[in-house]
Amino acid sequence: MTSTPSETHLEMRLKVVLPTKILIETGAIKVIAEAENGIFCLLPRHIDFVTTLIPSLLSFVSAQGQEQFLAIDQGILIKHGDQVTVATQYAVSGGDLGMLRKTVEEQFRLIDEREKTARSVLAKLEVNTIRHFIELGQYRTPI
Repeated sequence: MTSTPSETHLEMRLKVVLPTKILIETGAIKVIAEAENGIFCLLPRHIDFVTTLIPSLLSFVSAQGQEQFLAIDQGILIKHGDQVTVATQYAVSGGDLGMLRKTVEEQFRLIDEREKTARSVLAKLEVNTIRHFIELGQYRTPI
């Protein structure tokens, strides 16, 4: 038995890329995301385009019909043919929105703590560098 085109599901390939890994690479029949000018929906025969994404939820319906959610930082979405690629600095996946919210809060708390530590280390490095320049100036020999 052969299936007609109306009986088969068209499918896109969704890939979510982070700086250190590929978070998701799966089939999807619908992708919903948010750009600066609003929320949009991609279906398999949607035209090709590129847009910037704002920090928001990205949802997609898998080829099996399950809706899944990702919390993403700002990023870029590229749709080319049946390939949808999202590149973002941070993203967290979760099955349901309640679990996703908890995961996002934990991840962003960790990121915030790391950023505070990095800023503190950088400030100490700057102070030490300035101190060394001052000390070097004190030991200059007159011409």
